Amino acid sequence: MAHTVAVFFDDEAERKVRALWRRLDQAGVPSLAKHPNGWWAPRVTFAAAKQIPRKTRDLLKDELRTLAIPNLWLSNLGTFPDTENVLMLGAVVDNELLAVHSAIHDVLAGRVQAPQAYFMPGSWTPHCTLTQGVDHHKLVEGFAALHPVDRIEARVEHVGIVDTQTAEVEIIK
Repeated sequence: MAHTVAVFFDDEAERKVRALWRRLDQAGVPSLAKHPNGWWAPRVTFAAAKQIPRKTRDLLKDELRTLAIPNLWLSNLGTFPDTENVLMLGAVVDNELLAVHSAIHDVLAGRVQAPQAYFMPGSWTPHCTLTQGVDHHKLVEGFAALHPVDRIEARVEHVGIVDTQTAEVEIIK
């Protein structure tokens, strides 16, 4: 993956997610606060592809001007036990959120290189990653360290295209 479309949170929600990251670190579970690239910020990713060309970014920026992005309610502590073993805080899914997600993918359809199926409509689980790439035991320890979590209302501060190779973020809304 090289480019993602992600929403970033207001200061209060970001502070609360970073507090969860600190709790993980204190429990001996490496959080994304210490991500190897050092650039990780709390976010929810809406789309990912090998490349999102400039023309497509401009179209997406135009589309986002007309969309109201709803607040995200992050409340579901869960896992994606796959090759990356992700501990995440899932967002409550509603029609408004799915409409924004679909609108983003309508713009990207046929215009990006190698879109990741995991983020496509019908497959997407909106979430904020808390840790990833840990072994099964650390995943269980992380869950135990955070459960139960208080629900976080995250206002979307901005939408950006993240270059996962360089860590550059282009704000598009």
